[in-house]
Formats: sequence, C-alpha cells, structure tokens
Amino acid sequence: MSVDEVAPVAFAGRRGSLMALALRVGLLTLATLGVYRFWGRTRLRRWYWSAVQPGGDPLEYTGDGAEKFAGFLMAVCVLALWLGVVNLLLMFVSLSWLAAPWLAYVLSVVGLIPVWAYARYRARAYMLARTRWRGIRFGMAPGAAGYAGRVCLHGMFTLATLGALWPRMTFKLEKYRTDRTYFGTLRLHQGGQWTILLPAYTPVLVCGAFALASLLLAATSTPRMVWLAVPFGIGALYGIVRYRVLSIRLMAEAKTAGGLSLIATPDPVRVARIVGFGWLAITIVLALPLIGAAFVYALAPAGRIELLLATDPTNPLALLALALFLILYFGLFVAYGVLRHGLITMPLWRHYAESLTVTGTSALAAVRQRDRQAAPEAGGLAEALDIGAAI
Repeated sequence: MSVDEVAPVAFAGRRGSLMALALRVGLLTLATLGVYRFWGRTRLRRWYWSAVQPGGDPLEYTGDGAEKFAGFLMAVCVLALWLGVVNLLLMFVSLSWLAAPWLAYVLSVVGLIPVWAYARYRARAYMLARTRWRGIRFGMAPGAAGYAGRVCLHGMFTLATLGALWPRMTFKLEKYRTDRTYFGTLRLHQGGQWTILLPAYTPVLVCGAFALASLLLAATSTPRMVWLAVPFGIGALYGIVRYRVLSIRLMAEAKTAGGLSLIATPDPVRVARIVGFGWLAITIVLALPLIGAAFVYALAPAGRIELLLATDPTNPLALLALALFLILYFGLFVAYGVLRHGLITMPLWRHYAESLTVTGTSALAAVRQRDRQAAPEAGGLAEALDIGAAI
C-alpha cells in the first residue's frame, strides 16, 4: 500500500484549554439552572471532534444546542407519558393480581432497558448526522427499534449463559450499528465473526469462574476461601477492561467502507492506567474540601450552626454557613465535570485516536456528499434518560 493511501490519526487538543472550557460550561450550566447544558455539550463536542484529525483533516461537529433543547423537551413529554402509563399498569397488576408490589418496581426497571437501547441508537444516529470529515457527512439508517429488540434478545442469551455469550452480544450489536452507518455514499461493513472476540474474553471467564467458586466455598465450607476471591475478582475487573479495549481493536480492524479500512492498536494497560489513576486523582481532589468542611464543622460549637439556621436564618454566621455549603455542594459537581474531562475522557480520546490509522484513502475520491438528515428529537431521549451517549 502506498504512503498516500495511509492516513494516521492525530489528536491536537490540549488539556488546559479543555478544562477551561469545561469549567465555563459547568458554571454557565449552574447559573442557568441546567438550561445551558445543551449548548455546553455542543461546545464540548466541537472541541473533541476538532481535536481528532485523520490524515491532518479535523472532524467537524455541526450540532446545535437549540435543536438539542427542543428535542429534550419533546422527549421528556413522550417519556413521561409512556413511563406513567406503563408504571401504573405494572403497579395495578402487581397489587391486584400478584400481591407483590416489589415486582412492579423490578419490571419497571427492566422495562427501561429497551427504552435505553432505543435512545442510545437514536443519539448515535444524531451525532453521526452532525459529523463531517473533509466536508463529507456521516449518517445512520433508521433502526432504533430493531436495535432495542436485539439488545433485549442478546441480553437474555447472555444472562442465561452467565455471561459466557457476552462476546456474541458485543459483536452482533456492533455489526447492527456499523452496517447501518454511512460516510457520504459509502456504507460501512462490519466483517468477521463473533468468535474473534473469544480469546480476549477468556481471562474474564476464567477469573470470574474462580472468584465465584471461591465465594461459594467460603459460604458453604471454607470461610478462608473468601480471600482467594479478591485476586481473582481484581483479575476479572482488569479482564473486562482488557476485553473492552481488545474488542474495539479487533472489530475496528474488521470494518470496511468501500476501499477504506482501519488499523487499530489501543493498549489495554494504558487504558486501565488512565481510568484507574484518573478516578483515584478525582477522588482525592474532591475529598479534600469535604474533609476541610468536616474539620471546620467539628471545631464549631456543638449545634451552633444548626441552631442559628433554625432560629435566626438572617444571622451573618448562619448566612455564611449556608453560602459556604451551597458553594461547596454545587462546586463539587462543577469540579467533577472539569476533572473527568481533563483526567479521563480527554486522555482516552487521545489514546484511541492516536492508535488509529485509516488506510485505502485513495477511495475517498469516489465518495459523494450525503443529504443532511433531519433530527427532530436530536438525541433528546438520551438526554432525558441521562445516559450520556459520548460527550
């Protein structure tokens, strides 16, 4: 393959600029009681998209905060009506026929799974429809209902096999999404079979089986065996991270779009290090103001602050205590968002981007523009369920 047919992916973003943007977004979202969230998420997506540069050409995100806000309001109305009717029916059946109110809550949570899957697919379709590279739009064919059904079906198979068929679910769902994704007039295709993921998943099965066996032995005959479950449990957790990274690599390398293909080399150890140290740093940084507040509270006269708040809320000391509490409470949420972007999300994006190479770029000459897709919901259902869906 000639050099001009290979396009390494670079990541041009800087941590400082992202954290400053995340801080502004967090403060504006707080000041507007959450309304700015939709415009803030748009600005963050534009930062991330523009930082990823396949072959030196950055991705573009063309989404709009106003359409997200309108889609969110629409989704909230529909979701509230749907959940209200379903929950009332479940509660009626549980109380009238089964005399088991707890069953209604369980079924209500289970009933959210297809809604969650539907929302994830629609959110991904919206993001792709608002993403461009070299001026060419991405897109995704309709299929949210089919995806939700497949999530439920493969989920049942996975549960019935105690997790043994997780790779099959991973592959089948990714293939369903990929085969409905377009770059301009090119349609993506997920090649391979789900069995390519089995070697990456084997450590999870082995460690998980030994951890479960150790817990069973500890509960029945040998209590000291519970300690053996600890290393196997840690091994299973790392195995899940490793499987996640390797599954992305293996499936990415089996994707094609006309003459385009991918070379992916993400490192599971590096991903685990980014996530582990990132969460550790966030926990330590956020714990410091809580420890300081607890220390100050411990030094205050017993019951003094509560008494002032209850009997004389206009007292300067009471107002100061209330103001400090509100600043600390809401400040922790803003600080968490800033730190999560700077210490976890951005390093992961950078690693995955820099470990990716697009090959066969000579096929881009034959790609034609795709019509702009309408997005009346604009990922609003995912926002209403607060399931993220990327940034």
